[in-house]
Amino acid sequence: MKHWTIEQVAWDRFDPALVDPEVVPLVKAAAMVERNGDDYAAYLKSVFHDDPDFQQAADNWAVEENQHGDALGRWAMLADPSFAYMENFARYRAGYVIDVKADASVRGSRTGELIARCMVETGTSSYYTALGEASQEPVLRQICRLIAADEYRHFKLFYDHMRRYLAREQLSFPKRLRVAWSRISETEDEELAFAFHCSNDPPGVGYDHDRCLAGYMGRAMGFYRFQHIDRGMGMIFKTIGLEPRGRMSALAARGAWRLLNWRRRRYARLLQGERAANATQPPAAQAA
Repeated sequence: MKHWTIEQVAWDRFDPALVDPEVVPLVKAAAMVERNGDDYAAYLKSVFHDDPDFQQAADNWAVEENQHGDALGRWAMLADPSFAYMENFARYRAGYVIDVKADASVRGSRTGELIARCMVETGTSSYYTALGEASQEPVLRQICRLIAADEYRHFKLFYDHMRRYLAREQLSFPKRLRVAWSRISETEDEELAFAFHCSNDPPGVGYDHDRCLAGYMGRAMGFYRFQHIDRGMGMIFKTIGLEPRGRMSALAARGAWRLLNWRRRRYARLLQGERAANATQPPAAQAA
């Protein structure tokens, strides 16, 4: 069940003068990932093939994820009329393939799969909150608030099912921690980098993982503030069975904030280097 519809977004308030050009490539890439909800739901339904309650929840989740992609894609087309949302998404889906017929979770257990989903929803809820608070463009602010609220609800959805499976499978704390950490570390895998490539590089430009990841991370990390990391850390601690608010969580949040700032500077340098390299090339070479 949707909590909002695209028609409820105040599209008539779109103000091109308030669009941050650094945000547009991020929104395009996010639209690709969010719109891929059907494939992720098919994978989850295959893993949880004998759990009709969870299968229905996965279907409902996918409907909302797809709507996120469509809302972000529509905004991106307003911000950049040359952006062909569904055409670019077709490129992304053809190149980033999920095993929708998996007979078991890649995380080793169903509890592990649901922990991984909680990590994803923690990251997306924090990201859209940060992006929405940083944006001056009113329509994007509204879209990000709506998506962030959905992602917080999705976290609770997966968390509740995770607790149900944890009672059956009794996954140990070290294994829960390992799954959570491994999924958090996958922010540098192919998904985001390839989404950035498909949504921002013109046809004919080859995919370069490092370049595309720097293009995404070098922009995205600049929008986070400590409160976003602090809240996210509480959600991570809650998922793996630790006290979400306390001295340990606070220490972990400060450590994560320092790490994020280090990575932000690293990716910013890489992005700056890429821009400098492009500036020295003739226009034909930049488009090749």
